[in-house]
Amino acid sequence: VEEPSSLTVTSDVRYRLPAWNPPCGLTESLELLCFLVFVVDVSVKSYLIGWKEFWKNKWLMAYILTLIVSLADWIVSLSFFCKESVRIRRILRPFFLLQNSSMMKKTLKSINSTLPEMARWVIAQKTSFHRMDNQQDKEWVVYFRNLPDSLTSLLVLLTTANNPDVMIPAYSKNRAYSIFFILFTVLGNLFLMNLLTAIIYNQFRGYLLKSVQSSLFRRRLGIRAAFEVLSSLKETPASSLKMYSCDQLSAAQFQKLFEELDKDAIKQHPPSPEYQSHFMQKMQFAFGHPYFGYLGNVVALANIISICVVLVLDADKQPSERDDFFLGAINCFFILYYLLEMLLKILAMGLKRYLSYPSNRFDGLLTVILLVSALLAYTFLGLRPEFMGLLSLWDMVRLVNMLIVFRFLRIIPNMKVTAFSSTARLVLLVNWLCSFQVVFYAFAITGIMLFKGAVVPLGNTSAANTTHDNVTLQCGTYEQLEYWPNNFDDFAAAVVTLWDVMVVNNWQVFLDAFSRYSSPWAKVYFVAWWLISSVIWVNLFVALLLENFIHKWDRRCQRESLSGIEYQRTVELMFRDVLEEPTEEELMEKLHQHPHLQLCR
Repeated sequence: VEEPSSLTVTSDVRYRLPAWNPPCGLTESLELLCFLVFVVDVSVKSYLIGWKEFWKNKWLMAYILTLIVSLADWIVSLSFFCKESVRIRRILRPFFLLQNSSMMKKTLKSINSTLPEMARWVIAQKTSFHRMDNQQDKEWVVYFRNLPDSLTSLLVLLTTANNPDVMIPAYSKNRAYSIFFILFTVLGNLFLMNLLTAIIYNQFRGYLLKSVQSSLFRRRLGIRAAFEVLSSLKETPASSLKMYSCDQLSAAQFQKLFEELDKDAIKQHPPSPEYQSHFMQKMQFAFGHPYFGYLGNVVALANIISICVVLVLDADKQPSERDDFFLGAINCFFILYYLLEMLLKILAMGLKRYLSYPSNRFDGLLTVILLVSALLAYTFLGLRPEFMGLLSLWDMVRLVNMLIVFRFLRIIPNMKVTAFSSTARLVLLVNWLCSFQVVFYAFAITGIMLFKGAVVPLGNTSAANTTHDNVTLQCGTYEQLEYWPNNFDDFAAAVVTLWDVMVVNNWQVFLDAFSRYSSPWAKVYFVAWWLISSVIWVNLFVALLLENFIHKWDRRCQRESLSGIEYQRTVELMFRDVLEEPTEEELMEKLHQHPHLQLCR
């Protein structure tokens, strides 16, 4: 809602109406409230760790500096009655999220440690294109006029976004030119880009292991310090270091106690009902078996295939010519099967155990919705598509078909290689999403500062026409493709524009357009966004998936069961097999160096 507000129906510069902007002082009051919370937060943290440690903590120093700059910029905004064009504090806001998450800090530090390898990779990507003798050659004029254009064209070609557009002019002149472009794509896209994925994975995992190892040492040191302090007390309470047999705990036993407390037991499912009847026991075994669930997946797949076949056959028919009754009969058959499947599972597992599985809740909810939708379609809306009320029969059938397709998604949790193995990996994924959100926000705000109002519509002429002022618009340009809604005039439009660039389909159109509308240096912004989003962050996500896949197939990393109870793995326990326990000498040496502990030698 901040100016420039995104509260408009469309972001198209041709049709967009003036947006409502909040009055001066409204969002600023909310900002001030947040700043006060941050001031209290940093004050408490500084007081708790002491001033000596405070000056050593770079994150707290940066926290205070960010607050000072933000408050100063807030005062400037009020001084100008909120009419200033640039607000520095907007770009600083993600810092408040980062400094409160240790895992996000680890993620960013791992990215920082990857940059040297990234630099070597970028140097390896440098390539030159032989300048053709004919200065009027189309290939030279369009793509390789000078060094910046050549590098940009090759960079876009690396993402295969405009392949074979770049190759066609030269290939039309001489087929031998195709060798250059094919070799460039093979070496750049297939080899070096995949090599970059391996580099990012290796660097990220190595740094994360190092960070978790350091965290393990600090945890062991803290627990050992607590043990030494309690052991040194003259009058030790009976509840602190003594067992029920009055034997004192050793340091190893004390450490093992904390290891057990660190584990979170996985919630156990309620037991199945016990039937006395031999027939009911057989029914329970049959309908509670995993194969019965597999049969449901096969039926759902057959349902989707039948829907697709009918829709393909009716694709060229008018709504009045379509046989809705046949498709509706198919849906009714499968819906009845889903209902029967749900009831039989409840019979075999019991209601509480059935509802304890998320996949069963998903199936049951969709089955009820499908049943209600079908009853509405065939009871209240009539049996002919000519009946038009809130929804026609055809609309209801399409809704039912869509829900059936969603129901087939229940197979995803059963695909073990795609499921995250523990809460720890979900924590890593959530931190990746938060870090990516921070980067998205920062680039969107920067784009607004650089390109707000840069895109100007072509007068009152609709871009649907291919000519403007008797000048034919070149095919494939920003104007001819009607990319007018993709701009940086407000935050929501900036986010969508960045997303379109991130997926690299036609991203050369944005490079060309904003270079013409603003400055040739705009290419630096878009190339930087491509490197950070499509190359670094997407490959980092691939690294997380690879780590999870390797963990799933490594038998040494399987969850261990203690007394029949399964435990969720924390991030530390996830890497437990490769972490090194600190030695007794390392812990005691560090404790004796601590300024606030006076331990006897």
